[in-house]
Amino acid sequence: MLTEPHPGIARIAPRKTRVGLVSGGLGAYWPQFPNLLPQLQESARRVAQRLSQLDCEVIDAGFISDPREGAAAAETLRRADCDLVIGFLTTYMTANMLVPVAQRTGAPVLLLNLQPTEAMDHATFDTGAWLAYCGACPLPEMTNAFRRCGIDVRSVSGYLESDAAWLRIGRWVKAAGVRAAFRHGRHGLLGHLYPGMMDVSTDPTLVSAQLGGHVEILEIDDLRVRTEKVTEAETLARMDLARDVFQLDVTVADDDFRWAATVSVALDRLVEDFDLDSLAYYHRGLDGETHERVGAGMILGASLLTARGIPACGEFELRTSLAMLLMDRLGAGGSFTELQALNFTDNVVEMGHDGPAHLAISSGKPMLRGLGVFHGKRGWGVSVEFDVSHGPVTLCGLAQDRTGRFSLVASEGRAVPGPLLAIGNTSSRIDFGRDPGEWTDDWSASGIAHHWALGTGHRVAELRAVAELLDLPITVV
Repeated sequence: MLTEPHPGIARIAPRKTRVGLVSGGLGAYWPQFPNLLPQLQESARRVAQRLSQLDCEVIDAGFISDPREGAAAAETLRRADCDLVIGFLTTYMTANMLVPVAQRTGAPVLLLNLQPTEAMDHATFDTGAWLAYCGACPLPEMTNAFRRCGIDVRSVSGYLESDAAWLRIGRWVKAAGVRAAFRHGRHGLLGHLYPGMMDVSTDPTLVSAQLGGHVEILEIDDLRVRTEKVTEAETLARMDLARDVFQLDVTVADDDFRWAATVSVALDRLVEDFDLDSLAYYHRGLDGETHERVGAGMILGASLLTARGIPACGEFELRTSLAMLLMDRLGAGGSFTELQALNFTDNVVEMGHDGPAHLAISSGKPMLRGLGVFHGKRGWGVSVEFDVSHGPVTLCGLAQDRTGRFSLVASEGRAVPGPLLAIGNTSSRIDFGRDPGEWTDDWSASGIAHHWALGTGHRVAELRAVAELLDLPITVV
């Protein structure tokens, strides 16, 4: 997971992903093979132990042997409000033992077929020993029955200590955490749409309908009033923090720096008062009046919020703030990004954005640069300049089609070193291993809007799991 980019920036601990676990086998075997049940129960304990290492809360409903015990486990997990329910098939078991668990909890279901070791010892195994390796037998029965009951299901097959299997299990746990972050999330939308940006406008109702959660509509005055209440001591303390976190360029004017620090303190109060998990904002303002100054002073505070796990982005980009939240919860960071230019000499796509950045994924100490004008926007002040950590990266955006349906769009590449503009923007050079022009055409044809989240690591496998649990299409470029 992401670490704090600076000791003075404490990440806000998100709600723990709740994983329900029920393990089981066919009770008819126990009197026939007395050594079987203790072996299977030990395997179940090991699965619970390894799940607890995946940064989640495990609600273990125990080991079931018949449909009545399955019904009791279903009630336990229903009350726990699980984000993911895992059924561990330790040996053969009938579908009617697990279908009620899925029906009553309403959570996504993952079936595990993890045999004790890589292979049986055929020369010495008897029937009882074989049955401990028989979790594969009921898997098709389960998936068939679940789908006939209208329940989506996915599975991971392997053996107990298989790193490959646990990597796949971890992806589903992460995906369930993203789904929970959306279902329980409160997303701030402050100000108004950037005039003319038809691609980024989003109906807040569609967010609640397709992803869950709540969109809180905020006025610029909600922030202005809080800005007016910030004390001098609070402003000075925030300036001290910023000096530690950022390299201050000589272009930073003291008055602008002080103002950005004041707005940063007010942004923290806004997020706390409205219990926000993400924020998208834009306000145009006019001729240096107070609202223009508030809107122009948000970049420092928005970057600090993003580093704490509360993604904040400009230009009223609600869908991109959600994509940033998704990437943050996967441990990838997720910085506000758009195309800047194509470099056919170095075979890279240059991308970034003016405004907020995810400081936890910076390749070095980020810079605060003073700008006399924010291009295309009203106001002036300080902006963040940084390059995403070099190495594997993933782009992720939340697209919307003509029917209003959301989808994920993703692409993997590598952030590479090289010359960058020094204009107060987040900027990175991304090598997609192909002609930059062809990649740009394919990316644009995907239906993506002109903003997205840029995060570290190759995350497409995790994003496919997220898309499945959210019932969203995904396009990989």
